[in-house]
Amino acid sequence: MRHQKAGRKFSRTSAHRKAMFSNMVASLVIHERIETTSPKAKELSRIADRTISWGASVADLAAKDRAKLSAAERQKVVHALRQAGRVLKQPDALHKLFYEVAPRFAGRPGGYTRVLPTRIRVGDASPMSFVELTAAAVAEKPKATAKAEPEKGAKAAKAGKEEKAKAEKPKAEKKPAKAKKTE
Repeated sequence: MRHQKAGRKFSRTSAHRKAMFSNMVASLVIHERIETTSPKAKELSRIADRTISWGASVADLAAKDRAKLSAAERQKVVHALRQAGRVLKQPDALHKLFYEVAPRFAGRPGGYTRVLPTRIRVGDASPMSFVELTAAAVAEKPKATAKAEPEKGAKAAKAGKEEKAKAEKPKAEKKPAKAKKTE
């Protein structure tokens, strides 16, 4: 049984596999979209989401001036940098993760990457996929609709209907009356 043995081996040694995914995560952070085989893309998505979550967890602290942070806040930022640095060995990718990519995902609870199947590779018929970072910002909440009005309360709903009626009446009054034809 394979209990608690998550992750694919890809017929590589652990050092080769770790280096490969480190480079792939760095490329994903820098370019924000890469193409690879589908099994690697699925595994990369897991690793990249974990790495990006370290940056997103301290995005508000990383944006502040270091001099204004308390000692505990500085420790949180340093800890997150070191944890993400275990995967991202390239300093420029680590910097981009914490100061450009992670602030876009600050309010998002996960799902930072998506895997999109693209084609079958000609040489060996491997299924290929794009791995890309998802939408940059969290979607805004929709404005209140007519269905949401009863939840506010009866008085608020009546006040909203009265305002709409007042807004529509002046438009109706502005129309000139038609003159009657006399014979």
